[in-house]
Amino acid sequence: MQSSSEPDVPSALELGAPSRSRGAWSQALRRLRRQPITLVALAILVAVFVAGALAPRLAPQGWNSIDLSARWRNHAPMLNGWHLLGTDNIGRDVLARTLYGLHTSEQDAIFAALLATLIGVAVGAIAGYRGGWPDAILMRIADLIGTFPALMLLLVAYVFLEPVTVGKAALVFALYLWIPVARIIRANFASLREAEFVQAARSLGASDTRILFRHLIPNASGTIVIAATALLGQVIILEATVEFFGLGVPSQAQPTLGNLIGDAAQGAFQLGLGWWTWAGPAACLVIVLACANLIGDGIDAALNPQSRRL
Repeated sequence: MQSSSEPDVPSALELGAPSRSRGAWSQALRRLRRQPITLVALAILVAVFVAGALAPRLAPQGWNSIDLSARWRNHAPMLNGWHLLGTDNIGRDVLARTLYGLHTSEQDAIFAALLATLIGVAVGAIAGYRGGWPDAILMRIADLIGTFPALMLLLVAYVFLEPVTVGKAALVFALYLWIPVARIIRANFASLREAEFVQAARSLGASDTRILFRHLIPNASGTIVIAATALLGQVIILEATVEFFGLGVPSQAQPTLGNLIGDAAQGAFQLGLGWWTWAGPAACLVIVLACANLIGDGIDAALNPQSRRL
């Protein structure tokens, strides 16, 4: 009888931490449903990202298609001709260019945010759980990279990555933005590595890998989601800032929200372009950033109700 019941003991103990994590997520989802601002922001962000993903279908004429009629050049927004956000100086539809720019920017942001989160979680988990010299080396590397301003490192990297593509830009963002994620995860794991459920799993012979993936990472899942949401907005604003100055992906090769705003702002001074040429991409950028921040705050409030008044 004893031998038949012994295998169940490690399973119960090892499943204790994930079950607590699942219970915390269930409570967090219930709190999240009571936050209408967060839900509205989430719905808007999903709608905007879906519009960007469907850009080839919503704007089948393409981002570089020119309306050859002279009367549609540099024209204000109008229903006639279906140029809802107007046209630029050579007759290209601003709405189509905005959708394709959003399509590129969201791909860049999602890839960079996911890669930076994976790197940050891996580095932070090793540093926080192992401690000692791995922690010292990894965190000193993070401190060294973090001492440089983000824009300076991005500009230097872009110089050596000519010609700049969306994939190269996303990789550069990820190789810098993993630092705050690593610091957060490191602090979280350092506080949990001596917890009772970790000690119980270790005494039962669980490997370090199993402890990390079965116990610590599920307990830190809320922190990881919040960090990834914050990174999404940071990548978009950094990309727009760099490309506004013409140092990222050129608009002639592929439109992004940043290079569209930069080209329109430059053309407004040099070519007399109307405000509508930059207002559409800028409004899209502001909406994405505002929604990402509201969603991150809402998730944080749902997961940490003791620190906020819901």
